[in-house]
Amino acid sequence: MKYNSRIYRIRYRNYYRSTTHQPASVSDTSSVSPKLDKSGPVLVEILEDTKKYRVCKTDIVPDDVDQIQKHVRHYADEFNLDLIVITGGTGFSERDTTPEAIIPLLTRQTPGITHLLLASSLAITPFAALSRPVTGIRNKTLIITLPGSPKACKENMAAIINVLPHGLDLIRGEPVAMLHAAIQKDENEKPNPQKITKHHYHTCTHKHDAPGHASQTGRSKDLGSFVPTRARSSPYPMVSVSEAQSIVSSYTLPIGTISCELGAGLAGRVLAEDISAVENVPGYRASIMDGYAVHVEDGPGIYTVGSVSLAAPTTEKKVLQRGQISRISTGGPLPLGANAVVMIEDTRLVKSSEDGKHEETVEILVQAQKGENIREIGSDCAIGDIVGKRGQVMSNMGGELGLFASVGVFSAHVYQEPVVAIMSTGNELREASSENGPLIEGQVRDANRVTLSAAVTGAGFDVFDVGILKDSVESITEGISTALEEADVIITTGGVSMGEADYMKPILEQKFGAKIHFGRVLMKPGKPTTFATIKHESGKEKLVFALPGNPVSAAVSFYLFVLPALRQISGHPHPENVSLLVKIAQDIELDGRPEYHRVRVFVSGSELIAESTGDQQSSRLLSLLAGNGLLELPARSDSLAKLKKGAAVKCIMLGPLY
Repeated sequence: MKYNSRIYRIRYRNYYRSTTHQPASVSDTSSVSPKLDKSGPVLVEILEDTKKYRVCKTDIVPDDVDQIQKHVRHYADEFNLDLIVITGGTGFSERDTTPEAIIPLLTRQTPGITHLLLASSLAITPFAALSRPVTGIRNKTLIITLPGSPKACKENMAAIINVLPHGLDLIRGEPVAMLHAAIQKDENEKPNPQKITKHHYHTCTHKHDAPGHASQTGRSKDLGSFVPTRARSSPYPMVSVSEAQSIVSSYTLPIGTISCELGAGLAGRVLAEDISAVENVPGYRASIMDGYAVHVEDGPGIYTVGSVSLAAPTTEKKVLQRGQISRISTGGPLPLGANAVVMIEDTRLVKSSEDGKHEETVEILVQAQKGENIREIGSDCAIGDIVGKRGQVMSNMGGELGLFASVGVFSAHVYQEPVVAIMSTGNELREASSENGPLIEGQVRDANRVTLSAAVTGAGFDVFDVGILKDSVESITEGISTALEEADVIITTGGVSMGEADYMKPILEQKFGAKIHFGRVLMKPGKPTTFATIKHESGKEKLVFALPGNPVSAAVSFYLFVLPALRQISGHPHPENVSLLVKIAQDIELDGRPEYHRVRVFVSGSELIAESTGDQQSSRLLSLLAGNGLLELPARSDSLAKLKKGAAVKCIMLGPLY
């Protein structure tokens, strides 16, 4: 029996990032009856048992080159997956077309992995010579084809399971020195080869859970512990900003699609399907000019004006007789028989009616060419033409909406946008409302929810406001429970540092079974930023961004981590922030951590100038005033302590230029 190649998306956790992996099965048999696919589930189990990969989806594809290539392109090019594994279709039979489908897609081949697959199989059976495995790289995605037999899949994966993590790191451009050290460590600790097949899940697990890059769940304090027993240093390893962004991206997937009617509500959405024209444009033969419809065979001369055709709806089918002309306006339908339009500038009035209101005879001064000044039916856009591509963003400028309207498209399937729950934690917080009266000592206004709600809604997403939560286990637990029911993404502020009432991490873990993927980031401001996922009872995985309580820290962390994730969930092909090179307007002292310095970016002549917003203290909201960019400043080093005025610096743009 032949099983289809199963394409699986998998996320892999290594020293530096989480990797997405997609398995697929290719087979006519299994595509008709998915229950017959046995190799796909085997691969899922093997890879997920390593704790390095996360299988997000499995596909069953017929033994058809076009279908296989369509699926691989989709996952490699649009989802930027790290690993695609395909089972089946690698034999000698006529329908075994997986190698023929994959080879043209590869930008680089990986003969070493291919040799390893064959060598390991030949060591078990000579019939492995009848297999045609193909491996290689498409852009940043590693693609591996395996046999359709579950037994062969197990044997092949056992052969390459220890090699894959390092290969994926290299493809992603991770530091080579650290990888080589890890490889050497693997060589020194290589397990008994006889046990690899049986226990290969575990050998990979222990080699690549470097601190800070595997799940950081289980490090939070016990909710029942007392203040004197609290940790004096954070148990959460520091991760870089780029690594943290990669981890967030690896857990961020579209949540579904919806049908959206044509209108302003479609603007800003991302198409989940190709859109084809339903109607021809124009739907009739139309004039491009104000002038006269003619028979080109009649040539120049004086003619009777037989009829008038204006740009207006009509059911009348007018016929232009030989020896006559018809006055026509731009966009007007051509009368039957006419095959050209002469513009009014190339004519002369000969005679008008007695009352002077109508033209009776007009002289045509030029020889028209057939089809001149005519828009034929469907010449702008024909029925079936693609007018929107899956993954295309419907801009707020309205051009796409106007095009859809013109071709008879009145709705489209788009990626569903996430609902975002926002809450603040802290006994000191008061609502930012005049109804609450003046503050007393020890109180502050809650600026975080206002700031983040404006940023989320300004980006086009709906907000569910949870409110202010007290610094108690009960209050925070209740707030998160509500948010899980109402939203897809949860943003909290406060309670993530080292204080005695900083309950957020332990509550996420101990009350909701959350997986904390990082709990500190090497950045200023925003070091305590935390990212976690919660498996909801609905089966959906909810993203939780626990941001610092300082307003500026929360805002900076939102733009670096949360906003790109919201765009990615919504299907945006390029969810990352836009960065530009700018020249700084003053000297800037560097910090021991990479810093995101708030600036105002404006155009001066042909240059982009970035002017600091002043004191960058994380509690000082004035540093966000009129700020439209974040300078990406490197950490201070022995060789570089200050950036001089005029230096070119990369800047993340948060808003339009001044």
